[in-house]
Amino acid sequence: MTNRVPTTHWILLAAVLAVFAWSGWQPYDRFTWILEVFPGVAGLIILLCTYRRFRFSTFCYALIAIHISILCVGGHYTYARVPLGGWVKPWFGWTRNNYDRLGHFAQGFVPAIITREIFIRLKVLNRERWMFFIIISICLGISAAYELFEWLTALTSGAASISFLGTQGDVWDTQEDMCTALIAAAIALIFFRWIHDRSMARVPNGRPATS
Repeated sequence: MTNRVPTTHWILLAAVLAVFAWSGWQPYDRFTWILEVFPGVAGLIILLCTYRRFRFSTFCYALIAIHISILCVGGHYTYARVPLGGWVKPWFGWTRNNYDRLGHFAQGFVPAIITREIFIRLKVLNRERWMFFIIISICLGISAAYELFEWLTALTSGAASISFLGTQGDVWDTQEDMCTALIAAAIALIFFRWIHDRSMARVPNGRPATS
């Protein structure tokens, strides 16, 4: 593994830190902000600590940067108040701000690419034909774990968790969130594998998929 850090990776890191700094400046609700950005911050720390030992493809890092930015925007405004969701709501006839669906789409799409890269480059599976099913299951598990985390937060923090839950009165919000993550994971694996393969091939000691 080369010690040289690609310029693209520095740019992605700088962009994420800039969005994070903006997000933390006078957010709508500080408690909600902490809850929303925590997964992104934790993931960023893990990536920085493991960068020398396992460097992901630039495509993967770009997706992670986008995902963290989505979390930061949602944390700054709270998902129900993100301006983008409000602007497009009349176009589609929505009755709620659906920016949170974008977050759950990323919650399925990005972990699918991350897991795929780890499986391929570390040769986790002897039979790669199982890869699709296992990755989909992992992404659903991540989505379910996050919904359980939201539920536990609601139980322990009471009214303070309303902005974090972001159900906006939708009784099927949990199921729709998980379905969104499922669809996103499938899209990532089916339609973006070739882009991912080319990006992995450029990583030192990386290799494209053979499945």
